[in-house]
Amino acid sequence: MFTLTRNFALFTAVFLLASCSQNEAQNANQQQAPEVDVALPLSATVTSWDEYSGRFEAINEVEIRARVSGYVESVNFVDGQQVNQGDVLFVIDQRPFQIALKSAEATYDLAKKELDRGLELRQRNSISQEEVDRRKNELDQAEAALAAARLDMEFTEVKTPITGLVSRDYVNEGNLISAANATLLTTVVTIDPIHFYFEAGESDFLQYARASQTGARESSRTAPNPVRVKLQDEDDFIHEGVMDFVDNRLDRSTGTIQGRAILENDNGLLIPGIFGRIQLLSREKDEVMLLPDAALNSDQNRRFVYIADENDTITRKYVELGKLHTPELRIIKAGLNGDERVVVNGLMRVRDGAKVAANEINLSAQYSL
Repeated sequence: MFTLTRNFALFTAVFLLASCSQNEAQNANQQQAPEVDVALPLSATVTSWDEYSGRFEAINEVEIRARVSGYVESVNFVDGQQVNQGDVLFVIDQRPFQIALKSAEATYDLAKKELDRGLELRQRNSISQEEVDRRKNELDQAEAALAAARLDMEFTEVKTPITGLVSRDYVNEGNLISAANATLLTTVVTIDPIHFYFEAGESDFLQYARASQTGARESSRTAPNPVRVKLQDEDDFIHEGVMDFVDNRLDRSTGTIQGRAILENDNGLLIPGIFGRIQLLSREKDEVMLLPDAALNSDQNRRFVYIADENDTITRKYVELGKLHTPELRIIKAGLNGDERVVVNGLMRVRDGAKVAANEINLSAQYSL
């Protein structure tokens, strides 16, 4: 009897000890489950912009060159000033051309009188038709010479064919210039409006082409898609314009295609050669999912997020990323359905298959779209 009682007591003690150990292990596992914040991806309707680097260039740029030879008599502009179409920028010594013009006028007048006299004599059969034809030919030659002399005289006043900003005078007063060498005198560029040139990669070009085929976005070849530009010292894209040209082929050496936008520049701030960043409308009113950029992980060249399932067990899902929508939120192009609980805080405390203590939060309360 004593032995049975002792054995029963021993069994009870062992059972209680095992139960305590199991409870302690379960409590320890629960205590070891790391706390993390999980959230559903944000859904938003966004307008997407693609960003490129480029430079401003003049719509029209003219090299002012000499068309007659001679000495520069005067320079009629201040370096860098605004000039208007038709303004006389340079005057070449006109005296030799005035003499040539007077001589051509006299030759023309004489030839005309000779022809008029010849026509009268021909009516009386006093001269032959051959003589009349010769005099007419001489008049035609005199008329051509007079036109050339007048043109040379006109070319002594070197005018700008466009309105814009003039550069400095490359040839000063008193210098001899040569028409044979087409001496460069200065340049004039237009600045309002102004062009912005940039290069887009082949993948971007294909994206635009596919969107045009599906009707999601019209091609910039046929539609003035909006653009925004910022300069090096600016934080925001404040200069607005539209696309007005896409090249007809990709550069084989770089794999890029050239695009061009046109912008108003009535204040003259933008000049050819200035560097800038341009944003081109990619998609308008596009339904997307957004996640904090900090919630993304890398596995070699693949990106993934951690998901907490209904049992708070961690798994990973690989995703395809889009562009940053805000400095903190990135567009998720593929890989998620939108109902997953994504780990957004405590990433360093989780691993595949581990249990977590998930604290659900609302991303819309933390981030403004």
